[in-house]
This record gives sequence, structure tokens and C-alpha cells, in this order.
Amino acid sequence: MHVKRFQDAQPYDAPNHWDVVGLRLQGFEEGGPTNQWVGLSQFLPGGGAGPDSTPFEKIYVVLEGEMTVIIDGIETILGKYDSCTIAPGEVRKIENRSNLVCTMLVVIPYPPKA
Repeated sequence: MHVKRFQDAQPYDAPNHWDVVGLRLQGFEEGGPTNQWVGLSQFLPGGGAGPDSTPFEKIYVVLEGEMTVIIDGIETILGKYDSCTIAPGEVRKIENRSNLVCTMLVVIPYPPKA
């Protein structure tokens, strides 16, 4: 078992994101997971990301607040404990349109090795 305490989570900068603090909960460390990493993103009101895509799928789980996910012009609002999977190559934009911080768990596979 690999335990990592929340107090030891390190911040990371995600490209094309704004008004957000990301913390790496698991991944990219000795003894950690071997096929994916887990982040905790805290989006301020007005914060978001995209539009962009990745060559691998990712999972979003909203823990607090709400997040609007926009794909192909269709807007879906995720609330507390709602989740979604973004497919590889799917262009998405996310926006926190509420006045509350949105806390979101993100699960992403490691990038392919060169």
C-alpha cells in the first residue's frame, strides 16, 4: 500500500487552465500507481480549462460545487458527486460558472512513454 497524506500533496500547473489550484494526490512518485495519476483541482468562480483535448481519456468527479462541461457545443452541469469520462481526442471546455469553489477529482492515465 502506498499512502500519501493530503498535507504532502504537491501543487502542479496544468496547461490551458485558469483560476485553479491543482494538487497531485497520487502519481509520478516511487511506489505510487503505475497506470494513472490522481489530482484534486480547486477552481475559483470563473475558473476553467480548454478548449483542448488529450490523446487519452480522463475522469472528472465533482466533490463540491458545480462544473459546466462543454463538448461539441453541448453544455452539461456536473454537481456534487457527479462524474464524467472525457474520451481520447474529445475537445472539452470546462467552466465554473457558480459563485462557489468547485473541487474536482481528476483521474488521468500516464502519458505514453517516448
